[in-house]
Amino acid sequence: MRVGRGRRRLAALAWMLVLPGLLSSGCGERTPRQPSPKKAAYDGPAKPPEKLDVDGTTIVVGDPKAPVTVHLYEDPRCPVCQEFEVTGGGPALRTLTQRRETKTEYTFASFLDGKVGGGGSKRAVNALRAALEAGKFAEYHAVLYRHQPAEAVDGYTNALLLKLAGKVAGLRGPAFDSAVKTMKYREFVDRSERAFDRAGADTPRGLGTPAAVINGVQMPDEYFGMLFDRKAFTRFLRLMRYQPGQWPS
Repeated sequence: MRVGRGRRRLAALAWMLVLPGLLSSGCGERTPRQPSPKKAAYDGPAKPPEKLDVDGTTIVVGDPKAPVTVHLYEDPRCPVCQEFEVTGGGPALRTLTQRRETKTEYTFASFLDGKVGGGGSKRAVNALRAALEAGKFAEYHAVLYRHQPAEAVDGYTNALLLKLAGKVAGLRGPAFDSAVKTMKYREFVDRSERAFDRAGADTPRGLGTPAAVINGVQMPDEYFGMLFDRKAFTRFLRLMRYQPGQWPS
């Protein structure tokens, strides 16, 4: 992560002041409307579609016609990304994606390898790309964050990545195992890191992780704390669906 926990805590205090007024004033101003018909959630064996976008670096999960798009920037070794994915807004975002209310896009950085040493981020991003090829990206992504090693340990070894893949039904096999062991998607890993750097080129310190761009607008610092509150993040994404004008320009 390029931003510390202190920034997250300060941002959390800020959004607690901002969000209630935003939600209440917004709801009071808009003209009441009939709720739109709800699309059925993917259920049973069905799951949200996942694909590599035409840009070659963005992994897209969910209904292409979903009204809200959340683009996440993450480094697999980032502990704050784990906090988001495991105990923060990540589970809520997965639920909304399952319900076709959002689609989620991912760009993966690997800068922590250079910052704290090792190659675990690159190996994990390569494995995630291999999981996408097998149609198991979303499940494997969730497993990796639930079992994330300590940031400084460089624990995402090939052995651990393969072991964790065993927790996803149908993922292990000759193609996946070979892709992990040989870094088959090294070019994807490098392109993704460059895409991450470009996304933060207009900010003084570059992007931190996690970072969220919602409906094409980067989440400002004062909203950052919402990423770690499931209920608030859910409410905010639904606000974005019905009141896109409430998002600051």
